[in-house]
Amino acid sequence: MEQKQCTGILNGAVPGEPVKKDENSRRGNWGNQIEFVLTSVGYAVGLGNVWRFPYLCYRNGGGAFMLPYFIMLVFCGIPLFFLELSFGQFASLGCLGVWKISPMFKGVGYGMMVVSTYIGIYYNVVICIAFYYFFMSMTNLLPWTYCNNPWNTADCSGVVDSGSYVNSSLANATSTLLTAVNRTKRTSPSEEYWKHYVLNISDDIGNFGEVRLPILGCLAISWVVVFLCLIRGVKSSGKVVYFTATFPYVVLTILFIRGITLEGAFNGIKYYLTPQWQKVLDAKVWGDAASQIFYSLGCAWGGLITMASYNKFHNNCFSAVSMEPSAHWYTQFDWSKSGEAAIKVIQNILCDKCTGNTNIEDSIIISITNCATSVYAGFVIFSILGFMAHHLNVPVSEVADHGPGLAFVAYPEALTLLPISPLWSLLFFFMLILLGLGTQFCLLETLVTAIVDEIGTDWIIRNKTVVTLSIAILGFLLGVPLTTRAGIYWLLLMDNYAASFSLVIISCIMCICVMYIYGHKNYFKDVEMMLGFPPPLFFRICWRFISPVIISFILIFTVIQYKPITYNDYVYPGWSLGIGFCMALSSVICIPIYALYKISRSPGATFKERLRYACRPHPEWGPALREHRIGRYAPMAAAPEDAPEAHPLKEKDELKEEPNEVKKEEISLTIQGSNGSTNTHNSPNASA
Repeated sequence: MEQKQCTGILNGAVPGEPVKKDENSRRGNWGNQIEFVLTSVGYAVGLGNVWRFPYLCYRNGGGAFMLPYFIMLVFCGIPLFFLELSFGQFASLGCLGVWKISPMFKGVGYGMMVVSTYIGIYYNVVICIAFYYFFMSMTNLLPWTYCNNPWNTADCSGVVDSGSYVNSSLANATSTLLTAVNRTKRTSPSEEYWKHYVLNISDDIGNFGEVRLPILGCLAISWVVVFLCLIRGVKSSGKVVYFTATFPYVVLTILFIRGITLEGAFNGIKYYLTPQWQKVLDAKVWGDAASQIFYSLGCAWGGLITMASYNKFHNNCFSAVSMEPSAHWYTQFDWSKSGEAAIKVIQNILCDKCTGNTNIEDSIIISITNCATSVYAGFVIFSILGFMAHHLNVPVSEVADHGPGLAFVAYPEALTLLPISPLWSLLFFFMLILLGLGTQFCLLETLVTAIVDEIGTDWIIRNKTVVTLSIAILGFLLGVPLTTRAGIYWLLLMDNYAASFSLVIISCIMCICVMYIYGHKNYFKDVEMMLGFPPPLFFRICWRFISPVIISFILIFTVIQYKPITYNDYVYPGWSLGIGFCMALSSVICIPIYALYKISRSPGATFKERLRYACRPHPEWGPALREHRIGRYAPMAAAPEDAPEAHPLKEKDELKEEPNEVKKEEISLTIQGSNGSTNTHNSPNASA
């Protein structure tokens, strides 16, 4: 294919120039490629990187866990990430619309929507609690420092002497620490503040009690913030992520510098990283590594497909075959030499025909950034926990935790030991808020895009903000039960069941559909038409064989290691576990139900004929814009019986714009898009 010239400095746009016109005027596009990458980073990097990965790492062999973790990243994480990005970008449609590739499997898209709905409901509740702690940190003394509050019990033992301020109390804490260690069961002030004041937790999941009004108010603030950032879709969220996706790294770095200067920090980091190589032979370690990669990247949530659908069809210029760092946009950032070298090595491993196209580079960079953030956050967390263990004179394992217990109990208690503790508390919870918002933006946009694409009328496209507002209001109302006294029980139930094995099943079916129902050869040709070269051999092998095997392994492992959920000493009753399984199955059940519906509505005298028709690509499958529908997607092209049917899209907006088609083609031949694509593909003679 003829190589296109890239004249822009950054994705086809010289800094300071106005943003170019959207390629897809009906749906809109990202302002530039960095907005897409930062949004993807914000989506993939979330609360799990802070409160789950460090715990998994030290529990599964410390530094030895890194080996299976990065192997799973290369053979499962990055290929699946690239598959979903290329899937959404090719069709320029959300998680429902893309299933024109094989209409019978549209239930997979509905399953993704159900999963995103569940996660969006409880994820914003976690963000609202972080908001609450952030507001409560705006004081001279953190309220969870001492045990002399009305909500404290007789078992409470603080690590700070109540007669001194935090910044001068460390030397006076010896007697208090000895008392705490000698107790059979120590309850920290931060734990009692969390359980008895913030949550005022009830004794049973069925005992809802009253709504916690402070939490409800913070939940309203969370949804308002999310709505305002998405009020113009990707046009507004793309600007917000410049801050929300980058500032957490500033906070992590500040906390890291402070953490490693604390006494006992080295012991925490040593505990975090010390390799236990014998655990590498344990299947459970590999299962945890695969699961963490799979879930942390957000595969099968629908968000990756949605975000990629706002890319331009060709996404970037095709440069000469070169792996020089100067040819890539990411050198605009201040990467260290080791960081550049690592990415270059990964690129050389994964790409046999990479031509500098960022569609593949994005997958690599975003995936590596996600994993590197997890590792980096582990240093921050365990340096603080090591300091805390040193002053408590207990092993690090006794202060280490994961999930809400780490974010809202262990870490806040450690913060009380630091000089100027309110400042560090503000920074920590502000970081949690930004990490959560980055993921929440994409969860909401996934639902909005799916609904707008599915209805597809001019009115709903013009009034997309109304759809966003409606979903935000509904999400707020559905989240109200999680702000009651039993809310934490329901939050953890949704976290453990709503997005567990169902994600694995959805992802596996997606791979099977694209590679074996639609056909790997057809999809490879689609990617080649979009990128200018076929997927590298590594990705072709992973998509067809390796990734499905790993996904199946994750599913089997998830089933084998299943244990009923508990919260501290509370054991969930059977009826609540039944609700949890119903939530998990509600997304998966969409797939067979819709498949049966589609088959029943398909023409044909026999079941086999109907099945074959339901699996066949929809006539409108293919690139969204007419100028990109070339080769076998050209309007008048004749297609073989088993190949995707090639028909023109007959959208209302295209019929209106048809008289100006010649003028539009002239413009597209001369003007570069904001993502750097030079639209010279409009000619009927262009090669696919």
